[in-house]
Amino acid sequence: MVKILSIGKGTQDVFLKSDEFDPHKEGKLLYTHLPLGLKMEVDDVTFSTGGNATNVAVTFARQGLESAYLWGLGEDPASESILKNLDDEGVDTQYVLQSSQYQSGYSVIMIATNGERTILNHRGNAFGKSGRHGFNLAAIKEYDWVYPTSLGNGGLPLLREVIDTAEQYGAKVMLNPAGPELAEPEKLRALLDSVDVLCCNKEEMQSIVSGETCEELALHALHFVPVAIVSDGPNGVVATDGETIVRAGMYEDVPVVDRTGAGDAFASGFLSQWSQGKSLRESIIFASANSTSVVTRIGAKEGILHKGVKLHEMPIHERAVNIREVQ
Repeated sequence: MVKILSIGKGTQDVFLKSDEFDPHKEGKLLYTHLPLGLKMEVDDVTFSTGGNATNVAVTFARQGLESAYLWGLGEDPASESILKNLDDEGVDTQYVLQSSQYQSGYSVIMIATNGERTILNHRGNAFGKSGRHGFNLAAIKEYDWVYPTSLGNGGLPLLREVIDTAEQYGAKVMLNPAGPELAEPEKLRALLDSVDVLCCNKEEMQSIVSGETCEELALHALHFVPVAIVSDGPNGVVATDGETIVRAGMYEDVPVVDRTGAGDAFASGFLSQWSQGKSLRESIIFASANSTSVVTRIGAKEGILHKGVKLHEMPIHERAVNIREVQ
């Protein structure tokens, strides 16, 4: 059985849904106004757990893989809720450091009428008062794959340590970087020689490599990693392993309830299949189906697919990579 260790924050999420969160466009961005000094009615409140690393760990567990989670959590009710959810899902939490010095993250997600959301995020504190982690990174030697999520502001040294440790023990690495890592692209690029799968959306990948289209970006990323995936929302996704390039459209056009966790569901869905030897095409189909399912429910975990779910075909094109395309 494939064994995957997920590393990164866990959060207590509170979802607020209201007809008063009505989006309107200003320039290229969508906004919803929250007038100060007034009371706004909320139609629905949902409590859930989230955080990139806990989300992906649940995908791996539901797909029958040996899934474990490593991070620092507090002794507060939110941390206890995160741990209980992971235990219920069959995720191994033996590597979680729990102490009153730590604090879980906390997010309030305001869901607009079109399914888009604004997230008010408190990252928590997984490093204690010393500012240094006490994680048992030697645990990585027990795993086939490591999935470090965004480790927050100042997390690049820890990310370097995680990736170096994985290389030392022969574990493979999938990376789905976010704002803090992308803000320092030179340092991020220096890490990629030890990364096996890189997954980004189009704008994120453009901060790492040059290119106008998803296909160009994915091919250019092969200079750094063996497998590159570039997503572009409703426009689909491009993935390549240097031999084959796959372009896929939307898995299914569904009513969007909440987009929280869609990216985590896609990336972890891909790795849950790729790590088991499935083809690029098969892995992308499952990733797309997992992401599509997640946006139909409130919360990042409710819609994650279970093992054995029957999938249907989707718009997808596959071709061989011409060696000149990556030179």
